[in-house]
Amino acid sequence: MHKAYLIDMDGVLTHGKTLVTGAAEFIERLRFSGAPFSILTNNSRLTPQEFVAQFHTRGLNVPVGSVFTSAIATVHFLKQQQPNATIYMLGESGLRKSLREAGFVLTDEAPDYVVLGETIDYSFERATTAIRFIAGGARFIATNSDTHGPGAGGIVPATGAVAAMITTATDVRPYFFGKPNPLMMRLALRQLGVHSDQTIMISDNMKTDIMAGLESGMETVLVLSGVTTREDIERYPYRPTRIVESVGDVIP
Repeated sequence: MHKAYLIDMDGVLTHGKTLVTGAAEFIERLRFSGAPFSILTNNSRLTPQEFVAQFHTRGLNVPVGSVFTSAIATVHFLKQQQPNATIYMLGESGLRKSLREAGFVLTDEAPDYVVLGETIDYSFERATTAIRFIAGGARFIATNSDTHGPGAGGIVPATGAVAAMITTATDVRPYFFGKPNPLMMRLALRQLGVHSDQTIMISDNMKTDIMAGLESGMETVLVLSGVTTREDIERYPYRPTRIVESVGDVIP
């Protein structure tokens, strides 16, 4: 039986709008072998369909069912916690569609939850409204804890940075749901129908995916095509199972 794969996106398959060398060939090898796989991303901005459309323009052939976002995971969690909750949302189409398809009511009046997701257009007015709702008792959830990400010309603030601003104003920390939260990993494994000991986590990030993979009992592969260098690895008290230059070096 083939191992299953959980694959990080940024720095593993893509660099902004370009593919990492060998990424398309790796995905084709997975599909040809029949190995189960899921692309796991903390980016909640887009729906799986939108991600697949972007992948297609770059030459990456990925089925919609093989994309698992922090928005999807967050909505699974909310359905378990309070399926009839009302929600004030800061985010974009990926989070909005997931919430609506799950039957949640999005509201601007006295919500049960404030849910913060990734966006490139944070509104100070909406952030202020979120702060007031949280100060008034709304529960606070964020799709991921990433503080920054890549953008045109350099880094840009991400969900964790905006969450920090809201926390500073309210003294309320959110529950972060994306990687490295092990619940997201378990949901992804459940969607694939596999166990952790039969799964390989591939990532370029020692702090999130590699740590989460290790803690979840998976084999881990660190690729050096993203944020981590060989010198960086020595700073960590844990090690990945394998280290390769890029995902193109991984043979299913």
